[in-house]
Amino acid sequence: MTAGQRKALRITGWALLGLFLLGAIGAGYAYTKREELLRVALDRGTKKAKRDYKLDLKIGSAKFTGLSSVAFTDISIVPEQRDSLVRLNRVEVGVRLWPMLLGQIALSDLTLENGMVQVVRRDSLTNIDFILRRKKRDSTSTETRRVNLADVAENLIDELLSKIPNNLNVRNLDFRLADTQKDTTQRLSLFTEQAIIDNQDVSSTLRLNGNEATWHISGTADPADREYNLALYADGKPLELKYLESRYKLKLQADTLRAELKDVDRSGGEFRLEGAGSVRNLRINHPAVARTDVFVDRAAMDANVFVGENYVGIDSSSVVYLGEVSARPFVKYTLSPTKQYEVQLHSDMMNAQALFNSFPQGLFESLEGMQVSGKLKYDLAFQLDEALPDSVKFNSGLTPENFKILRMGRVDLGKMNNSFVFTPYEKEKPVRDIIVGPENPDFTPLSAISPDLRNAVLTSEDYNFMTHKGFNEKAFRVSIATNFKEKKFKRGASTISMQLVKNVYLNRNKTLSRKVEEILIVWLIENGRLVPKDRMYEAYLNLIEWGRNIYGIGEAARYYFGKTPAELNLGESIFLAFVIPSPKRAISWFNPDGSLQTRNVRGYFRIIGRIMARRGLTAPDSGAYGFYNVRLREGLRQQVAPIDSIQTDSLMIDNEDEGGGIDDFFKRLFNGNRDKDKDDDDDNSVQPQSDKSSRTTGTPATTAPSDTVKTRKQLRQERRERKRREREEQDKQSEGLLN
Repeated sequence: MTAGQRKALRITGWALLGLFLLGAIGAGYAYTKREELLRVALDRGTKKAKRDYKLDLKIGSAKFTGLSSVAFTDISIVPEQRDSLVRLNRVEVGVRLWPMLLGQIALSDLTLENGMVQVVRRDSLTNIDFILRRKKRDSTSTETRRVNLADVAENLIDELLSKIPNNLNVRNLDFRLADTQKDTTQRLSLFTEQAIIDNQDVSSTLRLNGNEATWHISGTADPADREYNLALYADGKPLELKYLESRYKLKLQADTLRAELKDVDRSGGEFRLEGAGSVRNLRINHPAVARTDVFVDRAAMDANVFVGENYVGIDSSSVVYLGEVSARPFVKYTLSPTKQYEVQLHSDMMNAQALFNSFPQGLFESLEGMQVSGKLKYDLAFQLDEALPDSVKFNSGLTPENFKILRMGRVDLGKMNNSFVFTPYEKEKPVRDIIVGPENPDFTPLSAISPDLRNAVLTSEDYNFMTHKGFNEKAFRVSIATNFKEKKFKRGASTISMQLVKNVYLNRNKTLSRKVEEILIVWLIENGRLVPKDRMYEAYLNLIEWGRNIYGIGEAARYYFGKTPAELNLGESIFLAFVIPSPKRAISWFNPDGSLQTRNVRGYFRIIGRIMARRGLTAPDSGAYGFYNVRLREGLRQQVAPIDSIQTDSLMIDNEDEGGGIDDFFKRLFNGNRDKDKDDDDDNSVQPQSDKSSRTTGTPATTAPSDTVKTRKQLRQERRERKRREREEQDKQSEGLLN
């Protein structure tokens, strides 16, 4: 070592020694003044809570009990003009030294005795509103600056995990909830007799609502390595919160809940969290889910969550387990520059019977007990960009391999091959039993139904019915895009197969399980070729509703036109196709002389007629397609209400240019409101503004100046030209969608 190096080493040593001495002197001074510094810090915290959150924070006493531990007594937190949030008799907190030197507060010990934490809700007000107000302020302040979600997630998890101590001792802590809505109060209490973390072992005893149940949390916790494995269970009974049932009509029970945190990491700009969760003997009952209890023997998930700069999701390395089967999910939600949603679910080829065995009991009642052979594989892919909803991607399907049904479940899915009884419902009450078969004198074989009627209904409802396997994915995509843009359910995507299954095989309860069961039964019938297409269409035409208590084409043809189904002409056929979604309004579309109203109906005739003509199903004409040949039978015309002045004014509008029938047509095509048992009595007639004004004010409508009339005429001409161009474009779109 040279002299220069030795000199540099001596200088470095003296410098480090000086820094150490300065640090020691500072630490010694801070130690002698620590009580004063603690009081200053508590005073600042109290003022900040008052200023920023409108919280009245009080602490009876605070003192150091060790080098890095502090004991507090008589703590209370009361939000301004709200009920008390926290009251604690005694709290002792110890922090880890090394994280504290780095500016981080991480708990090493926590002792808490005799306390209460309560959340009180009165209608829309709660005693935790200050948290919601803070979130609102934070969301407003971040609009002008870009936030990295990975940083936010990492900071949040670090903050949460650092507050879990190595050693925990909680005794006699009561968590309370009081929820008052419309003068009815629901209460919930979870009293912690003890909760202990000792040498990474977790144990606790919790009392639910006094002596209603005893819960336990047990497992292991390693805060230093951020690894947790915990289980929640009850003594002698399932876990259950009756508060959920009384407040939300949700009955939820489970034997054991498990949660595991395996790893927390930041890599490549992404924050990642690896964990797992499972539930045993889960029981769910809610009117929106199913009409009976739904029982899940075992469900679990190995989850790998990722958070990036502007996205969050679940990685495809995750696995979902349900009973005997498993699948790999992928979920991603991107916030900017536009919101994007992506969901995938894929399974390997699995034993088909294992899949049916894994269906939760009570979820698909008609399939319970079904025995099958072969294998199945499921794939789902969905992608939606909020800025381009019409470009939505959606594919979902089961891929069979040597799949066969060996024995039916509770319901014989092949019963449509023979005569069967169909019972329509009105307002949850059965109307009458209808035999769909030769035993019914009104039953009409498919070969005895007018080709115009068969083609018109197929064109309108489900043109590809004879070739698809129960589903129209193009219609699904259009339905998703439309409903997303409208922010409500406005358009469905039911095929004739789905309508049949819903009416013939399923109960009347409108639940989520019934919709999924409908899809499964359609797949089984179509892929198993249990019922020929011709027979399915024949049954469909002989059971759907065509008017008040008018079911089947035999009754409909006789009731409206005094004809047999074989005698129906093109116009009558298109009209009967037109009224299928709203059958109870059928009479309202006629004038007292038996002719059809121009409004809405003629636009529908034009659309359907042109599509049928382009496909060679009828001869092309000027656009009427039998509209003017439709005449209601004379004996029924007396039931048509006379047209009042308001309706006359409406009918005087040039409705061909208004194009009203197109919207109605597309609603029907994608089944926005298609339940056959629904009583649809909506009046869609448009009333002139002048009449509305007269009836509202009680004064006659005034006559507009001549220059205003001229301007209106010009606007009407422009509107007609615009509607003409839109109609041409809609015609092209409709043909594309129906092909």
